[in-house]
Amino acid sequence: MDLPEDAIADPWLRDFSPEVVAQLTAMSSRKRLRDGELLYARGDAAEGLYGVVRGRIRISVSEPDGREVLLALFEPGSWFGEVSMFDGQPRPQDAHAVGDTEVMLLPRARFLALLDQRPELYRAFAKLLCRRLRTVLDFVEDTLVLPLAARLGKRLLELSRTYGIAQGDGVLIDLHLPQDDLARMLGATRQSVSKELKAWEAQGLIQVKYSRVVLLAPQAMSELVQRLSGGRK
Repeated sequence: MDLPEDAIADPWLRDFSPEVVAQLTAMSSRKRLRDGELLYARGDAAEGLYGVVRGRIRISVSEPDGREVLLALFEPGSWFGEVSMFDGQPRPQDAHAVGDTEVMLLPRARFLALLDQRPELYRAFAKLLCRRLRTVLDFVEDTLVLPLAARLGKRLLELSRTYGIAQGDGVLIDLHLPQDDLARMLGATRQSVSKELKAWEAQGLIQVKYSRVVLLAPQAMSELVQRLSGGRK
């Protein structure tokens, strides 16, 4: 079984030797999921580390009132599930497939055994864990400090860097992105997100159609977010 080129390009693996990549490939298995199918639920035991081969995985949590908070979308080449894989605690979120999806599983016991054999590999994974922690801390800080418009604009710019396709002077976020999902990403209501999007459409900053967003003026959006954020990055 070959490891996808996109997976090798991911920060988890790109600095590893061909020998290590071959070992990871040999110990992995694959699983196919239908659109909306549950990969794992909050509270499930950790099977190991997952990588997206095809499709996408959405990571979310449900609040006591039943609202879903969308935390992350992982595209092909992304690896996830490392926290429970390392600490052995239950999964802290739900993971569902978006579209027909295929994932790669590196089983926890085999993976930890490899790290015990090659302790120098811990350095690479420590870097990823630190990057994930920075992302979480940035999200918490944004939620506490920034107004909704700044958080929404920042998230659209981030998504454009990951999923963006050039369209003239603008950028299409090539991702099915209903306003409900945008609201869940920000812990906001659909109505408040819709109000901001409509205002930006009227200003010629974005275009929304068929659950996709086009940034018509990415630089202007970036400058707006900077002003709304008080210069915070």
